[in-house]
Amino acid sequence: MAALAELARSIGLETPAIGHLQRLVASWGLLSDLCFSDLLLYVPTVPGDLSTFTILGQVRPTTSQTLYLDDEVGRVVPATDLPLVCSAWQLGEIVDGEATVHARGEIATVQCIPVRWKDAMLAVMARAAAPSVGRRPGELERVYVELFDGFARMITVGDFPFGAEETEVDEAPRVGDGVARLDASARVDFVSPNFVSALHRMGLHGNTQGARLGELGFDESPVRAAFAIGLPITQEIERKDVIVLLRCIPFLDHGRVTGAVVLLRDVSDLRRRDRLLVSKDATIREIHHRVKNNLQTISSLLRLHGRRLESPEARAALEESVRRIRSIALVHETLSAGASQEVDFGEIVRQLVRMVGEGIGSDERPVRLVVDGDPGEVRAEVATPLALVLTELLQNALEHGFPPESFADREVPASVVVTLANDGTRLMVRVADNGVGLPPGFTPDGSTLGLTIVRALVTTDLNGTIAMDTDGGTVVDVRVPVEPSATALS
Repeated sequence: MAALAELARSIGLETPAIGHLQRLVASWGLLSDLCFSDLLLYVPTVPGDLSTFTILGQVRPTTSQTLYLDDEVGRVVPATDLPLVCSAWQLGEIVDGEATVHARGEIATVQCIPVRWKDAMLAVMARAAAPSVGRRPGELERVYVELFDGFARMITVGDFPFGAEETEVDEAPRVGDGVARLDASARVDFVSPNFVSALHRMGLHGNTQGARLGELGFDESPVRAAFAIGLPITQEIERKDVIVLLRCIPFLDHGRVTGAVVLLRDVSDLRRRDRLLVSKDATIREIHHRVKNNLQTISSLLRLHGRRLESPEARAALEESVRRIRSIALVHETLSAGASQEVDFGEIVRQLVRMVGEGIGSDERPVRLVVDGDPGEVRAEVATPLALVLTELLQNALEHGFPPESFADREVPASVVVTLANDGTRLMVRVADNGVGLPPGFTPDGSTLGLTIVRALVTTDLNGTIAMDTDGGTVVDVRVPVEPSATALS
């Protein structure tokens, strides 16, 4: 659709006209299937000049073989090769004849239909099909072509596509799913075998010929609505565990509804899968919620136990464990709030910074914590260990980068800056402080438990890298792949 609009603008069409052509192209899969033909949309390359035409759109039928194996969109064709298109444009009427198919050299039966909108000629829609020599069409083929002819007449006067029509859903019924034709009184005068099969699956076995759908026990409210307002109606109908998607498209003649085509698609399996996915998502969210609650319970128990300990070292160790548990709980809390298995890692970082700052910061050790950058959404497999890594780095920066005695002669405010960046392939997290820096001879391999945890999580679980340096403080760079590796997940 975007390509059509761009191409149409390049040859001088205005936005309202482009919208009408876009609506036509959005719905002409139905037309192509009904007429068993390829459809091409031609517009003058230069407005008002019929010397060349540009192909704006192309669609192949699913009910027949195509005559055009190549993509024709954007091709400029001399008017001398398109006598039927030129005649349809000049006369403003439907023109039938035969023409040679470009590139294949085959003779095709061609019907050219003027596309009019608000009394203005916009384009010519050409229908191309292989000639049926010596073969008499069956009833189904004959009715389908008659339905196409009804739409073609509406196209020539600007009644189709419908200007106020709602956007067509991706899973809208196709001709092969099931077709019924209704007369001016909304009675059935033709049904395809697939339409009858869909009715039977719903437990409806009455004679359809000459009957209204409501008389068969079928919910015909969308049909009545389409006849009343003269616009297409699409609606799902459920009966006996069978769900069908119905689309009723009325035929208009000078604003009066003269009949309709009804398309019916059995979407029972699709809806069952949708419901299973919704149930699965709800179950996953509930699991994350319970894990978060359990982690918070463990955290509370550890805090209670820590208050009974007399050893400052043991109490500090429990406080560190509580912060680690709470960082993991934050990820599960975020996951429990949405259906996605990805989380806004920036929001998690802000909460982690607040949590660590409240747990370690004090009036005697005033340290400003800053978060810069947007890491975007991150999968849970990456967010959980990375949250734990960031908690450890922040804790180390506050505890070891700013000992109490360093505040006595400090000239600039103490700060820790967390910088985040995500290029779609790798996620970068930098924790930089302006504290006392790394001690002489420092090596990460022989350091604290916290850094041992960080190194193991980054290099093993996340398949990333970590680097530490001293530059007026301490700078730690962590880089990890955005997508978790298969090795890390195994």
